[in-house]
Amino acid sequence: MARLKTSKRQKRALDTLFEKGVIAMFMGVAFLMAPLFLGTSPILKPVATGLRLPGWLALGIGLVLLAIHFALKGRSDKTTPLLKAVPNPREPKLIRDLSGGTSTLASNRVVAPTASAPFSAATPPQPSSTWSPAVFAAIEWRRFEAVCEGLFAQAGFETRSQSHGADGGVDIWLHSANAQGPVAVVQCKHWQGKAVGVKEIREFFGVMASHQVKRGTYATTSSYTADAQQFAKANGINAMDGPALLGLIAKRTPEQQQALLAVAFEGEYWRPTCASCGIKMVERQPSKGGAAFWGCSNFPRCKSRLPMVATLRHGIGPG
Repeated sequence: MARLKTSKRQKRALDTLFEKGVIAMFMGVAFLMAPLFLGTSPILKPVATGLRLPGWLALGIGLVLLAIHFALKGRSDKTTPLLKAVPNPREPKLIRDLSGGTSTLASNRVVAPTASAPFSAATPPQPSSTWSPAVFAAIEWRRFEAVCEGLFAQAGFETRSQSHGADGGVDIWLHSANAQGPVAVVQCKHWQGKAVGVKEIREFFGVMASHQVKRGTYATTSSYTADAQQFAKANGINAMDGPALLGLIAKRTPEQQQALLAVAFEGEYWRPTCASCGIKMVERQPSKGGAAFWGCSNFPRCKSRLPMVATLRHGIGPG
């Protein structure tokens, strides 16, 4: 109980840091833009000029607070790893890719303690020869991220990702040969049933602001709440759910679709990866009895664990 109360206090503190950081950044931007609106008036021009210093200070404070927030959040994620999940629908947006075409893309990946890991080691699902929602249900979270990365690579982006550990709120960095630094960021969330909420989208927007990246895609196998969709649309975030991802894959050539299937079903695709260590988890039985679960191979050094789905039907995971 004491540990639970401590984690709640830490979460509130992190949320407060994030909110104050975003507010400070917005204030800084507002102060710095004041000359555009007040500079035409001889009376108000000195006021606008005087706001420059507090504007830069507010912007700097905001960036520091956001940096502290994500650093502490990453450390917290390492000690208490988040779980992941799977599909459900919403409408996609269009984002123009660097190859000159238009692709339906978007979504983010945050981790939910209520998510389930796919299947047991004794009864893994069979690989599919075609794309369908069952593919997303059959694979683990790391395979889903790899599929998303492959989609962006096929669209002409140079991609960079991180296999495990604290990612600072970004799963995939997108680069272009025509620009310095990342041109966009992607967050992937392999959630089971639970809709992505506005809190997750706000956090992703804060990550984009801290890295000064204007384009972001949030990809999930689940759906989005109405508030999350509205916030994403208002802030230029491309929010993509499972059906939208499948629609984008359907626009690829047959060869590209098969290449993505090969990525999805690579290795032990059903066995979850430890988010902290980046290695495959193993099936464990509780010492005091109960349902089997996935545990990290590095136990007891790493205590990451995921619940296990006991029943398989035609390769489709739990709802």
